[in-house]
Amino acid sequence: MAAAGILVPAAATEVLETATTDRKPVYTVVPDYPEEARRDRIEGEVQVCFEITREGRTRRVAVRKSTHRVFEKPARRAVKQSTYAPLPKDAEVPAVKACRTFRFSLEPVVTEKVS
Repeated sequence: MAAAGILVPAAATEVLETATTDRKPVYTVVPDYPEEARRDRIEGEVQVCFEITREGRTRRVAVRKSTHRVFEKPARRAVKQSTYAPLPKDAEVPAVKACRTFRFSLEPVVTEKVS
């Protein structure tokens, strides 16, 4: 018999990105939900700040705020793997700083009872 209202992890959801430029994401990575957090039913948020280089890579990735340390490494890894559109060679815009907030939450899933 299946139980109703089981909590299963959703992927971390990007909820906010702020930057001083209109740099377009090319490839965005969503962090994995840590197994330890899923097992212990921990939810939280992490704000990661970073620079976007002229080539569209991220660097100087650092956690600015976090509700639980277990989410920091997956959030940093996701930002490091994400890329942005490179700037044209004649553009005079320096690297820009941006921040991204990830929300890690467990979502209830309703299952039907099987007789």
